[in-house]
Amino acid sequence: MTIIEWRSEFAVGIEIVDHDHRELVGRIKGRQLELAVCEDPDRIIEILDKIYTDIAEHFALEERIMEQMNYPALAEHQEDHQTLLEDLREIMVEVEDFGALDEIQLTDDLDRWFSDHFRVHDAKLHRAESDQG
Repeated sequence: MTIIEWRSEFAVGIEIVDHDHRELVGRIKGRQLELAVCEDPDRIIEILDKIYTDIAEHFALEERIMEQMNYPALAEHQEDHQTLLEDLREIMVEVEDFGALDEIQLTDDLDRWFSDHFRVHDAKLHRAESDQG
């Protein structure tokens, strides 16, 4: 099984966000290790729900920071957050419907999403914060 790992390209240069990103990736990695040995669809859903909650909590932190900054691209950033959460919900529905999880696809989706989101949206947030600083 492939597991998401922290990579330096995930860093955006905002200390609190980078710290939370590292923590988030670490929590997801731990949950993926749980998934690797789990065959019970109900337990898989519980673990995926924890991943969903971890990510949603991180998004809430980012969005509070953006609101405090009066970040002009807040709506676009929130929309991208919602896209990932919807993708995770779809994965959970697939597990409910078919009783199994495609762990490789989950890791690929998370890795791709984090790489793209951090590089594009969170990098814009860093530039906006730097401009305000």
